[in-house]
Amino acid sequence: MASETPPRAQIWWSNSIFFVSVHIAALIGLYLLPPTAVPWPTLILAYVMWQLAEFGITIGYHRLWSHRAFRAQLGIRLVLAAFGSAGFQGSIKWWCLRHRLHHRFTDDPVHDPYAATRGLLYSHMGWIFFKPTYTRLELVDREDLDHDPVVRLQHKYYIPLALFFGFIVPLCLGALWGDAIGAFVWGGLISRLAVWHCTFFVNSLAHWDGLQPFSDEDTSRGNLLLAILTSGEGSHNFVYLLQHSFPHDFRSGPWITAWDPSKWIILLLHRFKLVNGLRRARDIDLKEALAYMKYKSVHGMPPRDDLDEQQTSEHWTIEEARLYVKERPGRCVVLLNGWVVDLTTYLREHPGGASILRKYALVPENNESEDQNWRDASWAFEGGLNNHSRAAVSRMKELRVAKIKRY
Repeated sequence: MASETPPRAQIWWSNSIFFVSVHIAALIGLYLLPPTAVPWPTLILAYVMWQLAEFGITIGYHRLWSHRAFRAQLGIRLVLAAFGSAGFQGSIKWWCLRHRLHHRFTDDPVHDPYAATRGLLYSHMGWIFFKPTYTRLELVDREDLDHDPVVRLQHKYYIPLALFFGFIVPLCLGALWGDAIGAFVWGGLISRLAVWHCTFFVNSLAHWDGLQPFSDEDTSRGNLLLAILTSGEGSHNFVYLLQHSFPHDFRSGPWITAWDPSKWIILLLHRFKLVNGLRRARDIDLKEALAYMKYKSVHGMPPRDDLDEQQTSEHWTIEEARLYVKERPGRCVVLLNGWVVDLTTYLREHPGGASILRKYALVPENNESEDQNWRDASWAFEGGLNNHSRAAVSRMKELRVAKIKRY
């Protein structure tokens, strides 16, 4: 996949004109109304509008909807959808689908919507100027998005919602202290640039400079400056470890001291029972990732994979595997690289949701579609549906039950 050449894309004129126009208008506004020319409530409003829209993206679009890291009550989802609309980054549905595709094929110059391998400028904002041709977008799960009434409502009325919360609200608030125009410039235009570029830093600078304490399988990195600018998302190498292997974790960093306001807000909402189902990566997986990277940095090579060399006394025929499934109704068992893998305990953790695993699950019934029911999931696991990380491969090996004799 990485060897493929990106298709020649057409310029997305409507998107490009709007994006450039906001920048020009903001610069003109900044020239005519510098910080010294507006009252202090206007400057506070600009900061608040920036942060609220940022939280709408980081807490709502990213952790809640894209990665299902927690569950939120209707009121919280409505508020996050409103804040996210003010970020002018597309609807929840569109943002999440594109983001899930990004994590399935990270750094792939063809299938990653904003691949860092295509250059710093392209990953930051160059991709915005071209009409998307995401040939593998149909592989991305979307059932949870389609079933959420908040997502459907916001997707249907996204443009008026974005204009209202992003431009009209700050203008009206500024009128309360007699500075409607200044509030529009600072709380509408300039704060929009802050939201845009701080979010885009996660796609560009967070793949260019920083530490890689958990994984070096892709270009993702993390540093404190980006974490401050992005409400915690700058702890990018940890985020990427989670999002490629344990995306259900609601944190951007595992340490309590890690700068992550988004995590702290989620914890506060959880304390008041407004969100629930907070999900975390297993401590054993985090420790293993740190130990792996430490060994590799010291010895210049990865440690031996004991699970890869693991021998099992269990060697089954297809019929024996079918019997295993038949005797355990409801379990999710797949055939993967010649192994019978029982994924039942992993269903809730799977980044792509449980439904995609169920599609490849072994079915014990004998009927005309027997071969289809027992199709091999190897293609899907080895890049057809997702570029799985080393941690994901390691987790899969833990769940192996037996080796099929015919392999």
